[in-house]
Amino acid sequence: MGQLDAQGLKCPLPVLRVRKYIKTIEIGEELKVLVTDPSAPKDFKLFCEQSGQEFVRTSQDGGVINIILRRIK
Repeated sequence: MGQLDAQGLKCPLPVLRVRKYIKTIEIGEELKVLVTDPSAPKDFKLFCEQSGQEFVRTSQDGGVINIILRRIK
C-alpha cells in the first residue's frame, strides 16, 4: 500500500497531489492518504467518482484523517 502525507494542506492541494501520485501505483493497489482538512473525505469521494478510482474507507486517528483509495484505472 502506498502512502501520501498531505497533512496541513487545504483543498484542493491534497486531491491534486493524489491525482498525480495515484498514476505511480499499480492498478488494484491501495493508497493511504493522511490529511487534516475536515472536508477531505467529501473531496476525495468526488475525486473518485470523477476519476473512476475507488473510495475504500476513511477513519480518524486523533486529528489525522486516514483515507484509503484503490486505483482502478
